[in-house]
Amino acid sequence: MKISTKGRYGLRAVVDIAHQSKINGQKCVSIKSVAERQGLSENYLEQIISPLKKARVLTSVRGSGGGYLLAKAPREFTVGDILRVLEGPLAPADCVLDDAAACAESDCGTCSTKTVWSTLFDSINNVVDNITIEDLMNDTKLV
Repeated sequence: MKISTKGRYGLRAVVDIAHQSKINGQKCVSIKSVAERQGLSENYLEQIISPLKKARVLTSVRGSGGGYLLAKAPREFTVGDILRVLEGPLAPADCVLDDAAACAESDCGTCSTKTVWSTLFDSINNVVDNITIEDLMNDTKLV
């Protein structure tokens, strides 16, 4: 499984917005400023921000001084929350998803590799669900 640029850049953007709003007294953070600090395309960042806003990870304020803020405290969002909005389920194989309609085996109970994919899926989710945005803010040196 590979996390796309959408997931990686989106996570960076969320951490940047959380960090900048904290150091600026909870003021909104513009996409342009995030793009400049992170060395990302402003247009691509706008596409990434949209699903985060729709999922209520970010809130927006229009007008002069407008921009984006985290909808809740950074400690209330995990890496998993952000990645699932942008990437979907973090499954190494479709057969581990509850709603998986198709499996390469006609009977998943006889699949000799499903245990590997299930264990990997559980491990990935355990890691990303136990790291908060606040943890990343405290672990990074943002400008």
